[in-house]
Amino acid sequence: MEAALALYALPYLPFFLAHFVAAKFVLGAPCVLIFLIYKWMRRHHAADGNIEEFLQAHNNFLPIRYSYSDIKKITRNFRHKLGEGGYGFVYKGVLRSGNEVAVKILNKPKSNGQDFISEVATVGRIHHVNVVQLVGFCFNNSKQALVYDFMLNGSLDKHLFSKDGNDSLDYKKTYEISLGVARGIEYLHRGCDMQILHFDIKPHNILLDENFTPKVSDFGLARLYPMDRSIVSLTAARGTLGYMAPELFYKDIGGVSYKADVYSFGMLLMEMASRRKNINAHVEHSSQIYFPLWVYDQLSKENEVEIEEAEGEKEITRKMVIVALWCIQLIPDDRPSMRKVLNMLEGDIDNLQLPPKPLLYPSERPVDDVDTEIELESFPSTSSAPTICEGYQFQNGNEITAACIV
Repeated sequence: MEAALALYALPYLPFFLAHFVAAKFVLGAPCVLIFLIYKWMRRHHAADGNIEEFLQAHNNFLPIRYSYSDIKKITRNFRHKLGEGGYGFVYKGVLRSGNEVAVKILNKPKSNGQDFISEVATVGRIHHVNVVQLVGFCFNNSKQALVYDFMLNGSLDKHLFSKDGNDSLDYKKTYEISLGVARGIEYLHRGCDMQILHFDIKPHNILLDENFTPKVSDFGLARLYPMDRSIVSLTAARGTLGYMAPELFYKDIGGVSYKADVYSFGMLLMEMASRRKNINAHVEHSSQIYFPLWVYDQLSKENEVEIEEAEGEKEITRKMVIVALWCIQLIPDDRPSMRKVLNMLEGDIDNLQLPPKPLLYPSERPVDDVDTEIELESFPSTSSAPTICEGYQFQNGNEITAACIV
């Protein structure tokens, strides 16, 4: 399988030297590596066991490489654990400069290290205020780690879905965060000579610094495509249920494109406006289980959306909800670009029209010719909350029923 960012079989320096001079004048410095590895990828398939060759061939382009002993010193022998998930563990650390960092220690690598190289090769060269900064990495045989700037306020989901009821974000700050996230995604789509599709936008992957400036993070599922590619090839639909665009599952509604990230952002924006997950079985009325449909019905009847702690912020909330409803339209062509999303969020609410009613799924059958990988790390396996499950038929004849939405 040729994955757009499985780019670690690149030991051929003559090819890069031949293109580097032209590329560095045509593109900005953060895009040079992305341009070169994409050019090579069009000529070669990824091969197993070539991560080290990739790292050696691109040493001048990559962030700082640390040894595993360096990682142990930075984390003080993994003393302060910040969190964990299906990917591995995250520890707090301090560099010799005194800067605080978050160190992600990866579990046994999946996809022959493709996710690791995806992250190093993309976010390692991106510099944007709303994209997390990769400080360095470690690759030592089975030991893999990613070192990021430390984000004091953690991930957005901890603030949106706080179990103790302590909400540190007012609606003005939430609105500002939504703008920052939109700018970060728009930069990924249009800010470089190649478009970077994230494919896993969700609250857990939005980090907040000491000023609550949002940073798009976790590029393990990201894919890289030419700017002129309006429809992209994707052999595996990967992401988190509840945020995955329907075209990843269903045929005849449109091809996969950057609009998949727009859909995910819409679901994120809906949750930011409501302070609740987009699908929730803990509601009094069954009509509220799929929250977007209930919100649309309220808005279309010109009723106030009943969202807690929204007094005095109704206009901001209403604007965010309307934009979110545009983003989660079933047909990709009906969704706005991220540039349009920004214009809508920054503009006057009186200029916003209510979109068509969002559909949960089309009448067509699910896609049956792709293998699908589902990331469920944001939904703890120990949760006792009821789940809503949807089964899908795939090529191997198996029905995915364990992919549940909390």
